[in-house]
Formats: sequence, structure tokens, C-alpha cells
Amino acid sequence: QVQLVESGGGLVQPGGSLRLSCAASGFTFSSFAMSWYRQAPGKERELVATITSTGGSKHFSDSVKGRFAIGRDNAKNKVYLQMSSLKPEDTAVYYCNAFSVTGGREYNYWGRGTQVTVSS
Repeated sequence: QVQLVESGGGLVQPGGSLRLSCAASGFTFSSFAMSWYRQAPGKERELVATITSTGGSKHFSDSVKGRFAIGRDNAKNKVYLQMSSLKPEDTAVYYCNAFSVTGGREYNYWGRGTQVTVSS
């Protein structure tokens, strides 16, 4: 059974930091690119950051570049999102995503999300 479980969300003041974690199980984690998405109220889900299966390449949306970092531990089946210099506009539900194309078939898994609220 595939599971992606996010943790680490919460309430933080502007300028603060949070570290999100996503624990994966039920699939070959090291073969999947991992991403963090977010969705704010009334807005579409947007891609925040992606890390390739080996961790050799990372990509960030312009809105978080320079403030967020993404990392993974393939031995622990976990992916992380380190968020710094948080702004109120970073408030959203953050989702963990696993994606792979194998043998011409697409695999796309989602977690249930963790709430991040940036407010004074």
C-alpha cells in the first residue's frame, strides 16, 4: 500500500522557519522524483520544489527560490522541505508528491498534506 505522510507543518511568524518531512512507503522510493506542492485557499495547487531520484538535481518555483531547500534520504525513504524567511503568502497546505515513468507507465502518488500558516 502506497503511503506518503507529511509532517512538520504549523503556525510560524513571518521571517521564521519550518522543516517539513514526508515519509514514504509501499513503493521503490529511490526510483521516484519527489516534489512538494502547495495549495492556498481559493488558489490552484502549485509546484514548490522538485528533487530527482538520486538527489542530483533540484528545482524551485520562483516564489521560493533562495528561501526553501529540498533534500531526500533514500535510505530512510524520506524527503524534506526546509523553509526559511517565511512570508504570509507561503500560507497553504503543503503536499508531498512522488512521480515516476517506468515501462511507459506513469506513477503519481500524493500525500494528504500538512498545513503551514505564516502569521503574526
